[in-house]
Amino acid sequence: MMTRYLSKPENTMPASDRQSEVTLAVRGLSAGFVTDEGRFKAVDDVSFDIFRGESVGLVGESGCGKSVTALSILRLIPSPPGFIEAERISYNGINLMDLSPAKLRSIRGRDISMIFQEPQSALSPLHRIGRQMVETLRLHQNISREAARQTAESWLQRVGIPDPAARMNAYPYQLSGGMQQRVMIAMSLMLSPGLIIADEPTTALDVTTQAQVFELIKEMKQQDTAMLLITHDMGVVWEMCDRVMIMYASRIIESGARIDIFHRPRHPYTIGLLNAIPRLTKNKTRLTDIPGQVPSPLEYPKGCHFIKRCAHAGKRCENEKPPLYDCGKGQRAACFLMGPGTGDLKTEP
Repeated sequence: MMTRYLSKPENTMPASDRQSEVTLAVRGLSAGFVTDEGRFKAVDDVSFDIFRGESVGLVGESGCGKSVTALSILRLIPSPPGFIEAERISYNGINLMDLSPAKLRSIRGRDISMIFQEPQSALSPLHRIGRQMVETLRLHQNISREAARQTAESWLQRVGIPDPAARMNAYPYQLSGGMQQRVMIAMSLMLSPGLIIADEPTTALDVTTQAQVFELIKEMKQQDTAMLLITHDMGVVWEMCDRVMIMYASRIIESGARIDIFHRPRHPYTIGLLNAIPRLTKNKTRLTDIPGQVPSPLEYPKGCHFIKRCAHAGKRCENEKPPLYDCGKGQRAACFLMGPGTGDLKTEP
C-alpha cells in the first residue's frame, strides 16, 4: 500500500448536512498571460466546488497552474499582461466576477483569506507588523485599536511566534522568512473567514511549527471554514484534505475523495505521481519517475496535455481533449481509458 509511511487519517469527510452548502463554485475558469512570444493559458477550463467545512487539496508540479488558479479566484492577476475568463466564480452564491473592485476588496480578507506562497511580496516593507495586522482587523471589524492589537498579539502567539508584543513593532525585513510566513498565516486566520486559500502555507516552516499551523487550520474547519490547499506535498494532503484535485499542465486531470485518490488512482499521471512517493518498507526499491518533461505553456498539445509522457496514449489523445469521466464514488479522471466501453488501467501502485 502506497501510504504506509503516513499516519492513519481522521474521518475528515464533511458532514452530510454540509454537502448542500457550496462555499466556492468555480465554472469554466481559464487564466493566463500575454507575452512577447504569444498568449497562453496557465489555467484551462477548470471547474470545481468546495463545500462548507471542507478541505480540498490542489496538487501538481511547479508551473502547472495551481497558484494562478488561486489568484484568479480573487482576481489578483494584473491585466495586462494577465487575463481571467470564467463563466462564474461564486462565493456563497455571490459571483465574484460581477463585483466592483471596491466590493471585492471588502470580501478579501474578511470572507476569503489567502495565505501567499511568498510572504515578502504580501507584507508591506514600509510598515511594522503590528500596524498591518491592526489595520486589517479594524478595516473589517468594528473594534478599538487596543482590542485589535490584543487580538493580533494573541494570533502571533498561536502561530508560534515568541515574544509577540516585541514582534508587533518589527518590520518584515527584521523577521526570518519562516517568521514572516507565520505572520501571514496569523493575518489570514484571525478574521475567521469562510474560505481560506492557502498556497504552500508551510513550506518555510519547521516541522513543529507546521504541526501548530495545521492544528489551527483544523480548528477553523470545525467552525465550518472551507479551505483550498495548494501543495506538492502528498503527506500534507493526506493529513489535511477531504478531497483532492490533481492538476497537470493547466488542467484538472483527476479529482475525488482523498482515500480514493491515494488507493485507487485512475489517471496515468496520478499513478506515476504516487509511485514516485518514498515509502518506508523493508524491501529497498528504487523510486520510479515519469519519463519526459512537462510541455511549455506555449506548446501544449492540441489534445491530452499528458500525451507525450503517457505509455497508454493513442491516436484519439492527439486531437481530442479528454473530458472528466465518472469513475464512481465521486471520482473523475480526464482519460479516454476511463470512458464508456473501455478497459481499466492497472491502478495499484
